[in-house]
Amino acid sequence: MKSYHDIVGDGGSRVLEQVAAQRASITDGLAGVRHLVAVGSGKGGVGKSTLTLHLAGALRARGLRVAILDADFNGPTQARMAGVQGALLVPGRTKVALPRTRNGIAVFSMGSLVPESHALEFESTAHGESHTWRATREFALLSEILRACDWGSLDVLLFDLPPGAERTVQYADFLGPRTAFLLVTIPSDVARGVVARSVAALSAGPNRLLGYVENMSGYYCRGCDTVKPLFTSTAAVDLGLPCLGTVPFDPELARHCDEGTPLETLHDTPAGQALAQIAQRLIDDLDARQELDR
Repeated sequence: MKSYHDIVGDGGSRVLEQVAAQRASITDGLAGVRHLVAVGSGKGGVGKSTLTLHLAGALRARGLRVAILDADFNGPTQARMAGVQGALLVPGRTKVALPRTRNGIAVFSMGSLVPESHALEFESTAHGESHTWRATREFALLSEILRACDWGSLDVLLFDLPPGAERTVQYADFLGPRTAFLLVTIPSDVARGVVARSVAALSAGPNRLLGYVENMSGYYCRGCDTVKPLFTSTAAVDLGLPCLGTVPFDPELARHCDEGTPLETLHDTPAGQALAQIAQRLIDDLDARQELDR
């Protein structure tokens, strides 16, 4: 039985024409965005979404215009962490205005639209076969979000990707070569092994790999004001990428994420200082690569 990957061209469906029109519409919508950065991993549970939010905050603290697109439609967390859970998306004359955090970061997350007690559902006449079409519907939804939302003039648009090495590659194919990738791991060889698979898959395509961040590199003890070991790792798995920085786990930071409250004192902590350095390295690298591409 033939499948979609066996079809030459568009099989007479004119789907390629529709895709080209859709791509052009997305390109127009993102014309005012200087840098597109996808934050992925391949491994779940490494704090990727938390890092995305706080990296956005560190970039914003440098005066940059930043937005987050929570691309994990089935497990969205940005709405709660950013304090925009239940916030309204306001239709404008031509585009949809996004809710913003207290420090001015625009956030799109399905968590603003779908309560945590509900799963994201798609209407379909087919039952019991969602594995054959659900990913297609999800990327169609992503296309509509990119086209319909008012992204305006931004320095950085961060995509918070879902877990799974294969999902990282799918988003790389969809987002195209303009998007740079920042991967997140923790100091565990199990996690690094999965992230290494994402590195290998992304290296085979035209997407730009910026490097990786090692999250939860230690445990910040506020009582003794020191960073203590959290994992014991041999670091046997070489990711073959530059490390943009290491961020220790901070229980206070985690509490703020659960409550969706601003992190005014974050910059005074080891985690905040690490994120500030990562943000500077990230934007310097992006600007340098943009100059080379001209």
